[in-house]
Amino acid sequence: MDPVLIPTLVAAIVVVFLVAATVRIVPQARRYNVERFGRYRRTLQPGLNFVVPVADRVNTKLDVREQVYSSQPKPVITEDNLVVNIDTVLYYQITDPRAAAYEVADYLQAIDQLTVTTLRNVIGSMDLEETLTSREEINARLRAVLDDATGKWGIRVNRVEIKAIDPPHTIKEAMEKQMRAERDKRAAILHAEGERQAKILTAEGTKQKDILEAQGTQQAMILRADGEAKAVERVFQAVHRNNADPKILAYKYLETLPHLAKSDNNTFWVIPGELTEAVRAVTHAFGDQSAMGLPRSAAARPEESAAEAENDAPDGDAAAELEPGTPLSLDAAAAADEVAKRAAAVVSDAKAEAEAARASQAPPDRGQTSGG
Repeated sequence: MDPVLIPTLVAAIVVVFLVAATVRIVPQARRYNVERFGRYRRTLQPGLNFVVPVADRVNTKLDVREQVYSSQPKPVITEDNLVVNIDTVLYYQITDPRAAAYEVADYLQAIDQLTVTTLRNVIGSMDLEETLTSREEINARLRAVLDDATGKWGIRVNRVEIKAIDPPHTIKEAMEKQMRAERDKRAAILHAEGERQAKILTAEGTKQKDILEAQGTQQAMILRADGEAKAVERVFQAVHRNNADPKILAYKYLETLPHLAKSDNNTFWVIPGELTEAVRAVTHAFGDQSAMGLPRSAAARPEESAAEAENDAPDGDAAAELEPGTPLSLDAAAAADEVAKRAAAVVSDAKAEAEAARASQAPPDRGQTSGG
């Protein structure tokens, strides 16, 4: 073997070792802390770096990206002496690699213990209900305490979140019952509100219906009254225009009497006081016609003729002697028929008396004609 080859190989090996010990390549988002003879020298940045072989060495390699740390559930006592287990999630980032390596031995353990103590201080001043509803406040207070404490460690706490709050099992059952009762209460309230609104709407609809029906009835009554008023006005004008005799009006009154009791609801019928006057007017009407053919002596005694007519009249004249307003025991329809029959009897008797008067005057008239 060539004696020169061995030293060359040794020299090459030494050079490779020195190059490997001198060059350090740092990846992106990484930081290397370099110590020289056991003392912190500098922090290597990402890229190609050179160190002194044998004298310099890399002590710690740190990741400066934001990292997530999830702690185990920790028991915490609330102000109302209830034990709850709380899980937290921590978002942190190393801002000073030298401080993170040399100011604290284990920054993750330190952050975890600091989180536990801070949670106990914060939760200890709140009751269970406030703890469950004040997560944002708890997160803000935790972040403020942790950020202030970890600043000298070269670590920045970006965010702290409470992942879960687990109360005891009995408290969970009580909370479930409470929530169920609240839901039942809201359901009952909503149901009652629905029924209330339905009743209100129904009442409003009934009210509007009654109002419209009343308005319709009012308009119908007004139109009917206007029609009846116009009809009465026309009849009144026609009577006055034709100068009707009161005797004719009395006769028409007797004709309308049977129509007064056509209603089925009438249980008794009262004969009005004007019936006597009407019958008497009809009687005098036909008596006046007969008096036109009588001698002056008979015509001069109308009271005696009327008295004889009243004495000779059948039982039907008893209707003229009834007091006004006297009720009959017959029903309405029978009373109306009875009055009509009595009025017809009176008229028939008056006609008969007139015919008799004409017959008694006929022979003297013929004798006087032949003698002349």
